[in-house]
This record gives sequence, C-alpha cells and structure tokens, in this order.
Amino acid sequence: MNPINSINLTSGLGALTPPLRALGPPGEQDTTEGTFADVLSGLIKDVNGLQATAGELRNQLLAGEAGDLHQYMIAAEKAGIAMELLVEVRNKIVEAYQQLMRMPV
Repeated sequence: MNPINSINLTSGLGALTPPLRALGPPGEQDTTEGTFADVLSGLIKDVNGLQATAGELRNQLLAGEAGDLHQYMIAAEKAGIAMELLVEVRNKIVEAYQQLMRMPV
C-alpha cells in the first residue's frame, strides 16, 4: 500500500471547523467534540504524522528504494501546507491572548 494514499489531510484539520447542527437551547447541544486543547493536540499530531511520512519517503528516495519522486513531492507539500496552517493557528492564538491581556480590568 502506498503511504501517500493513506494520508487524509482533512481528518485533523477538519476538526477546526465545527460541524453544522441545528440551533437549540444550550442544554440540548452536543458537547462530545472535546476541548480546544484536544483539538489542537490532534492537529499537532496530524502535522507530525504528515512530516514523518514525508521524511520516510525522502529516505526511501535517497536510498534508491522503490520511491517515487512525485509521491515524495506530494507528501512534502502536504506536510508543508499543514505546518503553515499550524503556524497561522498558533499566531492567531497568541494574538488573541495578547488582546485579552491588553483589556482593562
């Protein structure tokens, strides 16, 4: 099985956008999604997995094993884009924290 085909980039990144559900009283809403820390932790693990997969493909390619340059480039781009997204999420979190700290009490 090709390792690239098993990567689903949206599985972890899709957790950032909550699913659409019917609006109702707050007591009736589903709260089983997990905390923000859980979502962020899952996102970090997904990005790490993408980078590890790209690293393995790079090592296979450099060793001359059955590596395909196109598959490596796709994996490397997925890992790079996921890392850029993670950095932007971190920047937004830091910016929100700084805004909260500047608020007068």
